Amino acid sequence: MKAIQVLTPGGPESLQLVDVPKPEPGPTQVLVRIAAAGVNFIDVYFRTGHYKADPPIAIGSEGAGTVEKVGEGVTEFKPGDRVAYAMVRGSYAEYAVVPEAMLVKIPDHVDFVTAAAAMLQGMTAHYLTHSTYPLKQGETCLVHAAAGGAGGLIVQMAKMLGARVFGTVSTEEKARIARQSGADEIILYTQQEFDAEVKRLTNGKGVDVVYDSVGKTTFDKSLNSLRPRGMMALFGQSSGPVPPLDPATLNAKGSLYLTRPGLAHHVLTREELLWRAHDVLKWIDSGQLKLRIDRTYPLADAAAAHRDLESRKTAGKLVLVVS
Repeated sequence: MKAIQVLTPGGPESLQLVDVPKPEPGPTQVLVRIAAAGVNFIDVYFRTGHYKADPPIAIGSEGAGTVEKVGEGVTEFKPGDRVAYAMVRGSYAEYAVVPEAMLVKIPDHVDFVTAAAAMLQGMTAHYLTHSTYPLKQGETCLVHAAAGGAGGLIVQMAKMLGARVFGTVSTEEKARIARQSGADEIILYTQQEFDAEVKRLTNGKGVDVVYDSVGKTTFDKSLNSLRPRGMMALFGQSSGPVPPLDPATLNAKGSLYLTRPGLAHHVLTREELLWRAHDVLKWIDSGQLKLRIDRTYPLADAAAAHRDLESRKTAGKLVLVVS
């Protein structure tokens, strides 16, 4: 079968299309014929070596497709089932072996590309808005990269919960997209100091929570945007890692809370995974949650997808179409 692997960590050119043996499912595992795979910054982190893995490095952390074969002890799935998953590396491939516990069934009216695009970023938006800082009616949040894949979903879920949403974007076109997702206030960070604008729009108070996937270039001003005892949820680092922080800074800026959450710790049980995934897919199926898929690529063009993702010029989800 065809798969994308990294032999030596590096730039997008290190993504190699190779022939590898088709895997076999072991006990409690399922062999999935991949139809589509989502492209995410976590894939970039493994490709560059920022997240460590032994070569050859399998790439891709979410996918959707059809069950081809099940291993001993599998009870929830059978060949022919339409399924999706996240947090299992190796979805940039024609086939993948996935633990039964990580799979969910796809609603009938949701296609493979949509399902592959929804899992990782959708469940990330879910845990951020429902668990990390559970938004309530009338609260305020700042969402960076509000026109992006994860950002757009966070905006929509925050509005579903009744929050007032501030979104940062880089261009007028991305501002239009963020408004379509429901953002109440748009801040063009290329033209405005977003922390000063947040304070102005909140009459000097600041927001209850900042959802920050950007990292290095936004971190300090994100802290400045918070109200006293507000929460900074740093869940990514698309601009690079944040330098070490003296905890006294949190006190000086208003007894702030800082957390660096990840999806893996928010799907620790089967019940929690099903709660998040079923909510996301149900809302998509009903039209309550809208995905924006910016571009699709064939599997062989994974390097182009990574270049586009890292350019920060995309608005929405990137997906590899495998079969």
